Amino acid sequence: NIKQLLNATHQIGCQSSLSGNVGVLHELESEENLDWVLTSGPNPPYMVILESRLFTRSIMMKLKEGSGRVAGVVVVAPNTNPPEGFSPHTACPNDNSGVYTENYDPTLAHCNATVWNPLGNGLAYEEFDFPIFSVKDDNDTRVIRQCYQDHNRRVNGSNPQFPLCAMQLRSSMSAVTNTATCKRRNDINFSLTPDRVCDELGDFNIWASSRPMNTTTKGHKEFESVVIAAMDSRSFFFDIAPGAESTASGIVTLLAAAHALRRATQEAPPNRTILYTFFQGETFDYIGSSRMVYDMENNQFPLDLDNIHSVLEVGLHSDSKLWLHSDPVSRKNSSVKEEVEKLVNGLKSASAGLNVSVDEPDVSQPLPPSSFQRFLLARPIPGVVIGNYRSSFTNRYYESMYDNAEYLNVSYPENMTSEEQLEHFPETVKTLTEVATLVARALYVQAGGNETQLANITADPQIVNQMLYSFLVRANNSWLQQLVPTDFTNHLADRPTNFYVGVIQYFSEPTTLVQYMLANMTGSVVNVTQEDCQKQREDKDDDQSKHLYTYMWVQGAAPPNSTEREGFCVRSTVHRSIAVSPAFELHEYTTSNYSTWTESVWKPITGRIFLVASHDLEMLTLGVGITVLLTSLVLTYVISSKADILFSSGREPTSATY
Repeated sequence: NIKQLLNATHQIGCQSSLSGNVGVLHELESEENLDWVLTSGPNPPYMVILESRLFTRSIMMKLKEGSGRVAGVVVVAPNTNPPEGFSPHTACPNDNSGVYTENYDPTLAHCNATVWNPLGNGLAYEEFDFPIFSVKDDNDTRVIRQCYQDHNRRVNGSNPQFPLCAMQLRSSMSAVTNTATCKRRNDINFSLTPDRVCDELGDFNIWASSRPMNTTTKGHKEFESVVIAAMDSRSFFFDIAPGAESTASGIVTLLAAAHALRRATQEAPPNRTILYTFFQGETFDYIGSSRMVYDMENNQFPLDLDNIHSVLEVGLHSDSKLWLHSDPVSRKNSSVKEEVEKLVNGLKSASAGLNVSVDEPDVSQPLPPSSFQRFLLARPIPGVVIGNYRSSFTNRYYESMYDNAEYLNVSYPENMTSEEQLEHFPETVKTLTEVATLVARALYVQAGGNETQLANITADPQIVNQMLYSFLVRANNSWLQQLVPTDFTNHLADRPTNFYVGVIQYFSEPTTLVQYMLANMTGSVVNVTQEDCQKQREDKDDDQSKHLYTYMWVQGAAPPNSTEREGFCVRSTVHRSIAVSPAFELHEYTTSNYSTWTESVWKPITGRIFLVASHDLEMLTLGVGITVLLTSLVLTYVISSKADILFSSGREPTSATY
């Protein structure tokens, strides 16, 4: 199902009526077959079953225009990706929330210079007044199709006869119009337990520094090199957002780079601190990055914005040909240009000996959609965005349910167990390992590290494979189980990670996974008790470490011939910071400066199929029922009024005694 989302100006997504939408099933065989649904079919409204090849903007917009005859749509998700590509995002992602506005540079605004997502059809940003569900091509789908074949399919051109197979889809949403309207309704309290109608999108950013930083002191003045990766994705359907290339590849690369840098930054610390940052909500107008920049500007974050030396962002990539994107406007500043050139040259030098090629596009080309743009909105900062595209995304499935393990060629022989798969390295693992090594070495040099240490900085392919497997195949595996607390293991799923950001009130799977992975990639095991670890201290007299480190008690592995796991404490510099748009902090729900996305509160989502009789038979049944009711009322009245006659019997005299 897709949810209803709202921002400052409008709403997108879909919804059903409060009781659900009901329609006669019709399986669409081709676009030409739409006429039956939209005009000629005798039994509207219809619940349309769509094969994935017909799930296109053209067909969906025609169904939207004829929505009076459409009760809902059921999309059958394929088992393989469509070769022609599919991207429901816009052609110019995050167009109105980045740095390229008319004030910054009119020639670069609104993707005038470069259309980054040429396959983007914008379908995910449309509003539909009927529910749209996605179902897997499995037994349940076969039951639906069989019901259609048995009762609804036309035979020799004749119309199907009653009873017909129908479906009810229930996906009722509470919010309407826009974010300002729904937030105003949230504030109307007529009861002790008021109902919300929408919640702001958001979660937490995850960050860690290469040396401890006192989190109670805001606005540190030491220079930092910041490295960035986005932590969320989306698709047309909110619960199928695998984000393999658009999200997971960047997360895995940055985590592997941080792991490769752990020893070097401890044994030969560079002059500047490296800040590893993972932003949430970037798909929805840069929620996480705009909040961190806002907090830096307002002295609510340990690091001062003015002391960011440079930024390196790991964007979407999955092959060994990389392009280094930078901002042509800020490069007009000589000091920024100098640092950007140093960063680019450092990346090119770091690629020596690796199976990775690095190049720059035309320097007049703007930055692609990236978190770095929100930093540039605040001040000119040197920075580079890494991607595997020159002037437009090579990802044919950008922000769609097809941006999955299959697209990245992450596959394993069917006869392998989960343990064997964790030891098997697909070709993509080797590529991401090389890129992670490149990023780690370039970061170390950019932070002022000694180049003699570069040979010792190498990403571990096994770690890369384990992380990629956890994100794209299943999180519930023996490697990841060792890195999390016991009470979290129930949340490890036997499916790919869903990277949709969600709302702040609920548990976020990718954020928590990244938090524990980053702690284990950059932290160290300390010999403290479980009680002290959970109380954020080294011992009972320690009240300072909690300001510098985060302590996590994880369940560890079970020794051979034992079922009892041996837990341990991980000390790291990993922290969380809020990733909710500043618009909600400022109560500016109509602003264009920050993201204003909210998600409607929704009722339980359900679907069912059943047989329906003809309208004439229903009317006949209703008429007979009314007739029986009226007849029974008349008979009841007559019998009641004549009761003394109808039910009288000879009575004994009142004086009779026994």
